[in-house]
Amino acid sequence: MRLKYSHLLLLFAVLAISVSNAGRIKDLASLEGSRDNQLVGYGLVVGLAGDGDSTSDVTVNSLVNSLKNFGLTVDPTTLRSDNVAAVMITADIPPFAREGTRIDVTVSSIGDAESLQGGVLLQTPLYGADQEVYAVAQGQIAVGGFIGGTAGPGGATVQKNHPTVGMISNGAIVEREIQMDISERGYVNWLLINPDYNTASRMAEAINEIFPASTMALDSAAVKVAIPEIYEGREVDFISSIGAINVNPDTPAKVVINERTGVIVATAEVRVSTVAISHGALTISISNDLNVSQPNGFGDAGDTVVTPATETDVTEMSGGFKIVNEFPTIQQVTSALNAVGVTTREMMSILQEMKSVGALQAELIIK
Repeated sequence: MRLKYSHLLLLFAVLAISVSNAGRIKDLASLEGSRDNQLVGYGLVVGLAGDGDSTSDVTVNSLVNSLKNFGLTVDPTTLRSDNVAAVMITADIPPFAREGTRIDVTVSSIGDAESLQGGVLLQTPLYGADQEVYAVAQGQIAVGGFIGGTAGPGGATVQKNHPTVGMISNGAIVEREIQMDISERGYVNWLLINPDYNTASRMAEAINEIFPASTMALDSAAVKVAIPEIYEGREVDFISSIGAINVNPDTPAKVVINERTGVIVATAEVRVSTVAISHGALTISISNDLNVSQPNGFGDAGDTVVTPATETDVTEMSGGFKIVNEFPTIQQVTSALNAVGVTTREMMSILQEMKSVGALQAELIIK
């Protein structure tokens, strides 16, 4: 009885490990035909309290045309655009968005407005790539930044983030639905977010275990799943069942280096062939100083002379020589490099040199 109990605990432990490394299909892939679409529009932001565009023909003419919709005819030469800014509005409409659904919009100044803080976007149609109106945006703008102070000679300004870009949460109403067909001809295609042949094959096997002989991997990025007859008319239930299946994705060996931020990210599959690493540093410091030589106070002759003095200091750190064994894990690689005493930037150079000699068995990406 104890033996069976111990085997049961071991089984639960293995299942827990496998599940912890697994991901749901709906987190690893998306349905073909289920996608966002981009919308764009041109509009005006009003109420900027002097932070709007300077006298601009585009802004003034847009304001005149907007006032015509209310039956007002205004001479453009009598208008000023200090309180108005010409802007572009962008948004992504999600799949299956119904009429009346609200979506977020981003508002960006295209003129020389100093800030959009406190402004209100006038009603603006948003167009798709086919030049059809799919949503209408309007509302008060939330700006995640500010600018303060007085510009010009003798003035100082303080700026945080970009006050000329703002957002309106739920600021657009969908006016037209975009038709999508995700179950065309009795099957659905799952598109992997990170294409990989092993992951696609594992996904097909996992689905076939629950729905036998229904799935095959088309390539590294697509898995085709036939809809069973019992799910005809209930495609949503079938897609929900597929999306909840756990799959262990395969991660390729990659090392990503961001030289601007000093960040190094490596996957667990990175391996290194036997290689020797030597590390040392030579620092040369040169400092210049000025000395003043003055004559004796009671002397009749002599001038005050400024004499330069140069001091040179050489510091050499003790070098290290470390041998990395055959195909270690990424943890062993980083431990070996840390044992040499390298900094993050020096580690970047070492990884690049290891890749150049063929010792780093991974794709090296430098940003």
